Amino acid sequence: MKYHLQQLFMQALIQLPPLSDSHICSKGDKLLLVMTHQGSEDRETVLEFQIERTRDPQHGDFACNVAMILGKLLKQAPQQLAKEIIARLPPENEWVQAIKMAGPGFINIYLKPVAYHRVLETILVDKERYGRHSLGNGKSVLIEFVSANPTGPLHVGHGRGAAYGASLARLLEVAGYQVACEYYINDSGRQMDILALSVWLRYLELCGETLRFPTKVYQGDYVWDIAATLHREHRDAFRHPSDQLFAGLTETEEHNSPDSFIDTLIQRCQTLLGAAAYRTVFELGLTVILEDIRRDLQEFGVHYDQWFPESQLVPAAEALLEKLTQQGLAYQKEGALWFRSSLYDDEKDRVLRRENGQMTYFATDIAYHWEKLQRGFDHVINIWGADHHGYIPRIKAVLAALGADPQRLSVLLVQFATLYRGKERLQMSTRSGEFVTLRSLREEVGNDAARFFYVQRRCEQHLNFDLELAKSHTLDNPIYYIQYGYARTIKVFRRLQEQGGQWEHNLAYLQTLATPQERSLLILLTRYPEVIASAACAYEPHQIAHYLRDLAQQFHSFYEEHRILVEEMPLRNARLSLTAATQQVLYNGLTLIGVTAPEEM
Repeated sequence: MKYHLQQLFMQALIQLPPLSDSHICSKGDKLLLVMTHQGSEDRETVLEFQIERTRDPQHGDFACNVAMILGKLLKQAPQQLAKEIIARLPPENEWVQAIKMAGPGFINIYLKPVAYHRVLETILVDKERYGRHSLGNGKSVLIEFVSANPTGPLHVGHGRGAAYGASLARLLEVAGYQVACEYYINDSGRQMDILALSVWLRYLELCGETLRFPTKVYQGDYVWDIAATLHREHRDAFRHPSDQLFAGLTETEEHNSPDSFIDTLIQRCQTLLGAAAYRTVFELGLTVILEDIRRDLQEFGVHYDQWFPESQLVPAAEALLEKLTQQGLAYQKEGALWFRSSLYDDEKDRVLRRENGQMTYFATDIAYHWEKLQRGFDHVINIWGADHHGYIPRIKAVLAALGADPQRLSVLLVQFATLYRGKERLQMSTRSGEFVTLRSLREEVGNDAARFFYVQRRCEQHLNFDLELAKSHTLDNPIYYIQYGYARTIKVFRRLQEQGGQWEHNLAYLQTLATPQERSLLILLTRYPEVIASAACAYEPHQIAHYLRDLAQQFHSFYEEHRILVEEMPLRNARLSLTAATQQVLYNGLTLIGVTAPEEM
């Protein structure tokens, strides 16, 4: 509906003499007017204006601010401009009843009831296609999300990134983009070495060795399970006396220099085991945990087109570090290789290769982002945890240094999710093992509640996840409230069947929908495509969650105030059409955010 009006205004505006050479295009829920100035083809002025729904029905259904925006540029009175624009709009239109100038130059549009009836008919015909857009114009987008280190099971914090990323991917797809989803596997580097050390220490314990566990190793039950598999398959083949591993190392040294302490243990582990045995331990930990992550995400309804291993990037990373060095953008200092990121608005230079010769995560991330851009995607989106905020400038800096356009990369930050059971706040620390896994959350509250609660707020806002509310079968629980609305629509048609009745959709019958609840529901149904466009442009799936709650609330109000299966055939069929359209839009929206639409509650 809104886009129909946009087309009318675009046609009218280019008929104004000052705008005859201008270009007008839509950008999401906004319109852009691009004016080329005479005598200077390289200089353009871009004006942004909107056609918005009015808050007060007395001011019409929609209002446009183009006359006030344009008046400043053309130095003309907005009221006069508004009259000239109105004069160039089609005098008769199937949807438009009246167009009036108001206030300082607003153009108010009053629609005929049939405009809403036509959209309702579109919903019933398009069904699952209703709400789809050409906004993305087929542009390709790669979304990388979750990408948690395979050092332990996914916890509830990862779940928020998973739900947000999957919902955003679906949202952009519905908005007309070609979307690919990717998981970046950090299968090399220090954290993975710490995991291998952690597994081996538990394995030594199962072999009968007496030892203590450093604070920086992973200590969850899952580590013991992997170690038990290692011991079951290899018995004592990898056993070495623990005093060889800890010789000369004290708790004081660990306290004073924990990083150096753990690095020494990793080096001794590798030396004692030898390359082949160490690789066996390393690969077992990686394989078991990565498979657990894959299964967890699959069961959560999160799917990827590709799982990209970090280890694949080492040759490319070496080549890029060499290129940066040759360009004078990387330098040696204190035995390490540094990138001059301070030249690109980063707060300081960053290490690319440590003193021990190992590349940092930053180095392989450079290669990964470069590789992603080389694949030809129009845009690349990273979804990271909020603690990676400081990482963004250096990644964009190095892309600029290598000659890529950093604007092709967007980084979206997902704030932490804090889990509450009643008033008790639950802890999440992967290394200590004291955390709530995503799997246990799903088993307790269900996938639907988890997906909805995760996406009902902006990703950059902190989320307090209320377990008790998520599990409750009350109308205070937003997902229960929405699904109950959908189930009610199913119940209406089930009752119709039981009564031996039939539903006949007829556009003429819709004229009988005249009550405030019916009109409000009609208007809300027509807003769905606009919400899709707005949410896609802003990368905000939570707009869909909020819309669904509003739609469910409006349907509940309609359902409770009106009897749907009345005896009058035209009114009964009209209300059934309204119910069927509501059912379809609720289904479309729930599916978009990865939530089911149950037929019974």
